[in-house]
Amino acid sequence: MHNVPQITPQELRQCLKTGEDLVLIDVREDEEVAFGMIPGAQHIPMGEIPHRTEEIPSGAKVIFICRSGARSQRVCEYLQQFGIHATNLNGGMIEWNETLS
Repeated sequence: MHNVPQITPQELRQCLKTGEDLVLIDVREDEEVAFGMIPGAQHIPMGEIPHRTEEIPSGAKVIFICRSGARSQRVCEYLQQFGIHATNLNGGMIEWNETLS
């Protein structure tokens, strides 16, 4: 297993607030993202990642998002094989939404 960089929702909010150049990719299914996504995130369902890797910029800091952080962790591990620097949103949308209050 590869060591995947992690970012907390609080750290991500700070990066977004300061305008850091990030690419956010939400790997949840259509019915999940219908309930809301982090503003500015792209939607590429997990099952489509192997066929859409060319859409993931290799030079950017890319944050992967899912509901709890488990699927996005697996996506990050997968993409590391191809030299894509992938960071997992620790706790996913569950934690992101809990930090809103």
